[in-house]
Amino acid sequence: MPTPAERQALVFLAVVLSLGTGVRIVRGRAPAPTPSAREALAGQLAAVDSAIATRGRRGRRPAPLSPSSPSSPSSSPVRSRPTVARVDLDTAPESVLVTLPGIGPALAQRIIRDRERHGAFGSLTALTRVGGIGERSAARLAPHVTFSGAAPRPR
Repeated sequence: MPTPAERQALVFLAVVLSLGTGVRIVRGRAPAPTPSAREALAGQLAAVDSAIATRGRRGRRPAPLSPSSPSSPSSSPVRSRPTVARVDLDTAPESVLVTLPGIGPALAQRIIRDRERHGAFGSLTALTRVGGIGERSAARLAPHVTFSGAAPRPR
């Protein structure tokens, strides 16, 4: 016959075991990963594969990737923000510009200020005239933006 202290220990172990079993059952019923989680994993795997592939070229810089390249950073779902429709940089307000990858409030204000002073951008090349946006930033933005040329010209 167990003592009262042993009974308490046995009850404690029984409770812990039943709680552990309950947690495993609940986790086993969790929904399957969403497609976005699969895409994120695929993006991470692509980034690792790219890093492994470039490991042997330590002294050289890798060639810049085109925006349409599947292994470019702009196509990785891991680095991009939630998908939005293509943004027209010639007319978009600040609240829409900040949804683009790599564009914060300060850079969005600089884009708007440049657009008001010099008129519509019309292309990624013209967008690089904004301080803080170089060729790499423009390439990262390429799949997310469009240009209508509809911004009013300065007077």
